[in-house]
Amino acid sequence: MIQVKFPGVLDRVKAIVTDSVVMLLFIIIATYTFSFFDNVPDNAKIAAFVFIFILYDPIFTSIFGATIGHMLIGIRVKRESDETRNILFPLAILRFIVKASLGWISLVTVSGNKKGKAIHDYLVGSVVVYASQG
Repeated sequence: MIQVKFPGVLDRVKAIVTDSVVMLLFIIIATYTFSFFDNVPDNAKIAAFVFIFILYDPIFTSIFGATIGHMLIGIRVKRESDETRNILFPLAILRFIVKASLGWISLVTVSGNKKGKAIHDYLVGSVVVYASQG
């Protein structure tokens, strides 16, 4: 039987910090791209903002099982009921909203349980695993 290891707070924080850098790069790229145009519609700016700050995490988590930060650190977000499957997009949105709303408080529970689940993981039935395991 394979013993599953779950990432602790440190690996999850590394992924969050890495994603912050990725988002900063997205902002720089969007700003640079918009600078080539004289009149950028507000809708384009809003769409860029929504993608970078609201949809980045849920889209990547539901499609790829990880944000870029997760991928670089070697962790994945999976369904607790089936660690081979990614969580659904609506659940990824809910997970992100709770994670963003609670901030660092949500990570407090990670070291208090054997699967390393944060509050937002409990809410949507997700678990974070190392990439080689799930």
